Amino acid sequence: MKKKTKGLKSILLLFLAVLSLYKSYGQLTVGGQVRTRTEFRDGVGTLKPATNDAAFFTSQRSRLTFNYKTNRVILQTSLQDVRVWGQDAATISNADGSKLGIHEAWAEIILANKKDTSFKKSAAEYFAVKLGRQELVYDDVRLLGNLDWLQQARRHDAVVFKLLNKGLQLDAGFAFNQNSDAFNYNGTYYTPANISTAVKDSKGFLIATPTGLIPLMNSTGISSKTGNPSFVNAPSTNGMNQNYKALQYLYAAKTFKNTKVSALFLADHFGKYILDSVLTSTASGNGYVYGRRFNQKGVNSRITTGLLVNSALNKTKSLTLTAGTYYQGGKDKDGARLSAYTSTLAAAFTKKKFTYTLGWDYLSGNNAFSTSTTNHRFDPLYGTPHKFWGYMDYFYSGTGSPTGGLSDPFFKIKYGSKNKRFSAGLDYHYFSLAKDMKDINGNAIDKYLGSEFDLITNYSLNKITTIEFGFCSMAASKSMEYAKGITPGISKLTGLWSYVMINIKPEFLFK
Repeated sequence: MKKKTKGLKSILLLFLAVLSLYKSYGQLTVGGQVRTRTEFRDGVGTLKPATNDAAFFTSQRSRLTFNYKTNRVILQTSLQDVRVWGQDAATISNADGSKLGIHEAWAEIILANKKDTSFKKSAAEYFAVKLGRQELVYDDVRLLGNLDWLQQARRHDAVVFKLLNKGLQLDAGFAFNQNSDAFNYNGTYYTPANISTAVKDSKGFLIATPTGLIPLMNSTGISSKTGNPSFVNAPSTNGMNQNYKALQYLYAAKTFKNTKVSALFLADHFGKYILDSVLTSTASGNGYVYGRRFNQKGVNSRITTGLLVNSALNKTKSLTLTAGTYYQGGKDKDGARLSAYTSTLAAAFTKKKFTYTLGWDYLSGNNAFSTSTTNHRFDPLYGTPHKFWGYMDYFYSGTGSPTGGLSDPFFKIKYGSKNKRFSAGLDYHYFSLAKDMKDINGNAIDKYLGSEFDLITNYSLNKITTIEFGFCSMAASKSMEYAKGITPGISKLTGLWSYVMINIKPEFLFK
């Protein structure tokens, strides 16, 4: 551990020393962040069993970001450490491992820039290629966002071509994921998750996880034919829990006076798999590990496309309208036919220090009484669900989503002080199913799932420090248990969540 720490310090010092040699040719910005969040959880993300106690903890994100900019190249590297206070033993041992990782590491090569006189000729106002580990952030981060609320945040390993010309923004992105570059690694098969090194076989004995197999686990953590995939620290397409094999997208945006229209066409592809089992042998007898083996040729391809419109309806821009719709087709990650959609509509009115927003989000789902084999569940891709469908993350985050889809009429009030140092918002969500789901007797359940209230306040202590406080509550119906896949009658139908988050982000500029 000491050797790793010394090595990291040496790398950082060398990086700063090299960049300092070029300070006369470019601009170096070094930014830091320490963000702690203390949470009280009593039914967050899903309903809490009535016999369980509330949780309380503090998590922390620490970042150090280097950005170097010239008129030809922009380079950025972001080191990130995420952990829960007390997660590591007070006495560090070699077995503790390391939580340090690279959140971003990209370079943007500028090929044309009319605003820069050093370019003698530029066919476009701006054209560049950005490659490496990077955040993909577009529009309101509904479908593509950095999920910054999550301490780990989200990033992609990709190359993006960026064009700006005559008010038109056009981005084309490409990604292709692989597990290894070893010489004896043949083909392009891709296991789409980080797998635990140990697993319990069908007899309940702990053994090493078979190579290339994502185990299927039942609710007790034992491998089972009918279990769910056991992803540990898995990448996630929000509620899908499976990273893509490849991704391509085309994003276009154009502003017409007070209206911005943006379009997205995205294709993501998922590796095909077979169900497999491995015979295990222990001193107490033989068992099996059941799982998914991603060693099949071809991919299941999904297409998502749609439009989003943001428009100011008056000259003062105090009344704005947001409307959008997206369609998903092709095949889902498991190979089933896919036909799903989502829509959003919201109007916001600002008067003096207050903004009032009324809206409705709809995400299609499957009808439990239909005999169709087509999957109608819309998956909101790689966005930030925390921003849209309640701060308590009951839907479309890592906690899953209802098979019946979601209907979410909402109302929000936000206050902002004149000096912009303080703001407060109160959100209300009325959650219900988009399509019917069944109870244990095969009857349709009530579509109403519950109501959520979110109170969020922010205060700027100084230029680099903000304090955020949140208090949220969920009043769920009995239908929520079915929507979340919980045995009926065992859960507490009211949930509470409160947090205090301190965010410190200094920035240093070297010219």
